[in-house]
Amino acid sequence: MAVTAAMVKELRERTGAGMMECKKALVEAGGDMETAVENLRKSGLAQADKKASRVAAEGKIVMASTGDGSEAVMVEVNCETDFVAKDDSFNAFADAVTANALSMGGTDVDTLMTSAVEGGTVEQARQALVAKIGENIQVRRVVRVNANGTLGQYLHGGRIGVIVDLEGGDEELAKDLAMHVAALNPEFVSPDDVPAEVVSKEKAILVAQAAESGKPPEIVEKMVSGRLNKHLSEITLMGQPFVKDSDVTVGKLLGSRKARVLAFYRLAVGEGIEKKQENFADEVMQQVTGG
Repeated sequence: MAVTAAMVKELRERTGAGMMECKKALVEAGGDMETAVENLRKSGLAQADKKASRVAAEGKIVMASTGDGSEAVMVEVNCETDFVAKDDSFNAFADAVTANALSMGGTDVDTLMTSAVEGGTVEQARQALVAKIGENIQVRRVVRVNANGTLGQYLHGGRIGVIVDLEGGDEELAKDLAMHVAALNPEFVSPDDVPAEVVSKEKAILVAQAAESGKPPEIVEKMVSGRLNKHLSEITLMGQPFVKDSDVTVGKLLGSRKARVLAFYRLAVGEGIEKKQENFADEVMQQVTGG
């Protein structure tokens, strides 16, 4: 696969490594982006593994729940600009879609688009809104949670939504934990939930980094073990310092309250969407020249 300038740019954004190092890593990896990232991390050239797939797009996350708190939904509705995300018509549409999602009983977006709203279906309402506003609008994702314990919900600025299913504790703790997940974005509940392949891949990276230290194998093993445990604490809810009291981990907090997080669900607007970069000067010039 040919290595393009765009690929080099993406790798630089993800790793912080220099342009030449990124180009070399891509060439050696045959154009495979993930392999290039791993190789750069192993060689110590990467400054950070910024997940470039989570480029922000615009829109909002809307939440709704049943009166008895036994069920809740989150819906992501996207648009092209932040300006439209604040538009009253867009917000009314997003609220109506979310109300339908709660009553629908499923998470299939195609089925949701055929459900009825005032004046027709959700899809017809979407098309009318596109015509009115002049931007592309999409209903992207639906998350539904049926409570096994107490549901805690938190919505941050309409851009991040979290639902936590908590066994034991109370509603206030459940909401605090949802706020924590919104802020620190853990990937898993506990180390036991981290897939073996994820642990194996991270360990391989750490081994390669530690081996370059030139220390004896037994010291390298201790270094890898310590760094791996630190990494697992960073990516798991139980190991993270609690957002409202950094002196205790979430795991210790839950233990003191005799509570357990059964699951959590987090949506952020635009994660995984490649946002178009506009060059307004070029756009104006094209209009002037008729290009």
